[in-house]
Amino acid sequence: MDNLSIQERSIMMSKIRSNNTKPEILLRKALFAQGLRYRINDKKLQGKPDIVFPKYKTVIFVHGCFWHNHKGCKRAHLPKSNIEYWKNKIKTNEERDLKNQEVLKNLGWNVTVIWECELNTKEKIEQAIKKLTENFKI
Repeated sequence: MDNLSIQERSIMMSKIRSNNTKPEILLRKALFAQGLRYRINDKKLQGKPDIVFPKYKTVIFVHGCFWHNHKGCKRAHLPKSNIEYWKNKIKTNEERDLKNQEVLKNLGWNVTVIWECELNTKEKIEQAIKKLTENFKI
């Protein structure tokens, strides 16, 4: 059972952002500091990737561990209330993610997913950038 009123929960949920999240901004700043230039949330591409490198035909999705069900991550747990709603919501997100990634791959794009928990320390951000630059020769 939810310990917040419907109004309180609505206010709380309305503050959750879909883009320009803290993990996205941290990664973008680090990429920019490395001299890498990119576009953000390109509406022309399936799924509006968070970061796009048109020159290298590479896209990056920065996924929140809870919202996209990062397997094995402590942040990816279902709430104790309204379980069926959340199961369906997370499952739909996962299916949409896979579809978007598949469409982009079929169009010749390199697709990388970086999880929120991979960006919570400076060292992890550096590792994520290293992974990107090695795999896609950015």
